[in-house]
Amino acid sequence: MIGEISIGILILIGALLSALSAFGLIRLPDVYLRSHAASKSATLGVLCILFGVFLYFMLDLEHVSVKLLLGIVFVFITSPVAGHLNARAAYRSGVPLWKHSNRDDLKIALKKEQEQEQVESEK
Repeated sequence: MIGEISIGILILIGALLSALSAFGLIRLPDVYLRSHAASKSATLGVLCILFGVFLYFMLDLEHVSVKLLLGIVFVFITSPVAGHLNARAAYRSGVPLWKHSNRDDLKIALKKEQEQEQVESEK
């Protein structure tokens, strides 16, 4: 009984987080915030759903699914990395930040990096 309730709660939380992620993809103003919404909440939502399904197989069907465990691990590793790489590619290609964004900390670091590369190339 407790297992069934926890499975239902995990799947419900996962579905709500995935819906929240979809809402964030539609409503957020720039590509960086959308990337954050997609990588963070969608990852957590999918992980909750997969873990709920894993518990269902383990508790109700008495079967441990290695495929589900591998799916959980791969989603946990690859989704945040993909979100980061998408945001990095957008930044490096010059996609502007949201107009209410006051700071761009990476711009200063990249400028220093470029200056350092120029000094090294002159040697």
